[in-house]
Amino acid sequence: MTKSFYLRNLVYYIGGLSAVLCVVSYFWENLFTLAWLLLIFLLVLVLIDTLLLYSRKGITASREAGDRMSLGDDNPVSIIIQNNYSFNVRVEVVDELPFQFEERRWKRNLLIKGESNGEIKYTLRPVVRGEYDFGNIYCYTEGPLKLVSRRYTIDAHRVIKVYPSYMQMRRYQLLAASNKLQDAGVKRVRRIGHSMEYEQIKEYVRGDDYRTINWKATGRKGDLMVNSYEDERSQQIYCLINKGRVMKMPFENMSLLDYAVNASLVLSNVALVRQDKAGLVTFAENLDAWVQADKKPTQMNRILEVLYRQQTKFLEADYEKLYSVIRHRITNRSLLVLFTNFESPESLQRALPALRKIAHYHLLLVVFFENTELTAVSESKAKTIEDIYIRTIADKFAYEKRLMVKELRNNGILAILTTPENLTIDAINKYVELKNRSSI
Repeated sequence: MTKSFYLRNLVYYIGGLSAVLCVVSYFWENLFTLAWLLLIFLLVLVLIDTLLLYSRKGITASREAGDRMSLGDDNPVSIIIQNNYSFNVRVEVVDELPFQFEERRWKRNLLIKGESNGEIKYTLRPVVRGEYDFGNIYCYTEGPLKLVSRRYTIDAHRVIKVYPSYMQMRRYQLLAASNKLQDAGVKRVRRIGHSMEYEQIKEYVRGDDYRTINWKATGRKGDLMVNSYEDERSQQIYCLINKGRVMKMPFENMSLLDYAVNASLVLSNVALVRQDKAGLVTFAENLDAWVQADKKPTQMNRILEVLYRQQTKFLEADYEKLYSVIRHRITNRSLLVLFTNFESPESLQRALPALRKIAHYHLLLVVFFENTELTAVSESKAKTIEDIYIRTIADKFAYEKRLMVKELRNNGILAILTTPENLTIDAINKYVELKNRSSI
């Protein structure tokens, strides 16, 4: 090959490369122009979306909740959102919940049609009594082209108090007023004798006791007639709540004190519905709160406000001081329902002398708690030697709890060993049983 051949090929390559560069340059200039056009078009769309989104206050919102919340219950809350735009919007809602709920990622999404309302419903279950501070509501809204987002900050600051479980109280109140406590699990106890107050003679209806048939009235009337009795009324029922450190133990995020507070509220209300006098005593190392037994219309509100303020103390409860207060302030024989806890036979033995003295003058019912975690351990399968040791120890503690019940009963003291979730129904069951047996 000659030198002229290489030069000729080089010229061809350079020519071809020049042609390619020319074509690329042509298209590049057009692509650059096209990109500018697309950018301008996008900016126009963003501007239109911005104008549509920011031209007015398109979103308003409000939070609807009760004046107070019920401890341990699901309380309904709703957020009402008004879309003032003429187009549909998708809203992301963030509600500032009180710190007690430990919820920092609460948000909901909602699609709202133009010029209409939307609603978000949810529930909150508070596990601590006190004041709950709700904050702002934040609404993040996109324009119709979904290119621009706008944040709305709605001032919805509000403080709501969490009271003992008044929802549970109202449920039992309705059942007690209509004599349908059995629907909530309260056992039907046969009345022993007729030491209750005579009320009237009425026609027999299905379910009436055949032994109450008044044969003389039946003969005169020609239809079955029965004697109607009502429970003896105006008896005093006191709920005694131990606020010592043993009541600080948790169960499903609530302390044993909170379960005792809820049960005391419900039991007091059932007693008032049945025309008994309800009172309240809270104590730890000293007497803390005292509500004299009464059946005035305002008595339930007094008890509710006192229970709302109760907090656990971290000292040992003084049962001797409790006896001294009861001896001087409660002069008539009454039913005293003591909500407390004993974790060892030794702790019971320290309180037993004072409890015996209280039971000498009043009908004393001691309600204390099973350790549900120990129960779960004792019922689990043991796979290793260590599991066997742990299960044996758990069985020992559970057995000691049952022995404490026997020890109390041997000393003439009524006792209930219950789980926190069954505390209310077990306490009402015992109250109804004692009323029907005329033990008070």
